[in-house]
Amino acid sequence: MANTPLWNFRKRPWNGEVTDLMYLIDTNIWLERLLGQTKSEEVGRFLAHIPSEQLFITDFAFHSIGLILIRLNRGDALLQFSRDAFVEGDVSLIHLKPEDMATIVNIMQQFNLDFNDAYQYVAAERYKLTIVSFDSDFDRSGMGRKTPDQLGV
Repeated sequence: MANTPLWNFRKRPWNGEVTDLMYLIDTNIWLERLLGQTKSEEVGRFLAHIPSEQLFITDFAFHSIGLILIRLNRGDALLQFSRDAFVEGDVSLIHLKPEDMATIVNIMQQFNLDFNDAYQYVAAERYKLTIVSFDSDFDRSGMGRKTPDQLGV
């Protein structure tokens, strides 16, 4: 896995325009592929099909991936992910501001989500993105989520 890309990202700079086909990719989607888990091929097909400038990840998800991979002694996978997604690809890294904390807490309470899921929800809402996740907790939220297979790629 050291030098073989997990995705066939096409690099085209994001012009800042939001379209109906913009996706916030949740932590579990990236990890599924990075760790070669059960649905890795499903994720691989999705990520190879969607141009990378239509893919977004929050800073929270990115750092969570880093923590998990380092804990698993997979620093090589973290470096490859960073290179594939942000250098060779054009995945956009997005963040929320401290002023968004009240909204995050409100979403946690409203939909019974943990902090991570509420952060992803608020980011998706703010940037008008569709959440792509295997986490069914999003199903009880106002926004819901899609799995890679549900997006029909």
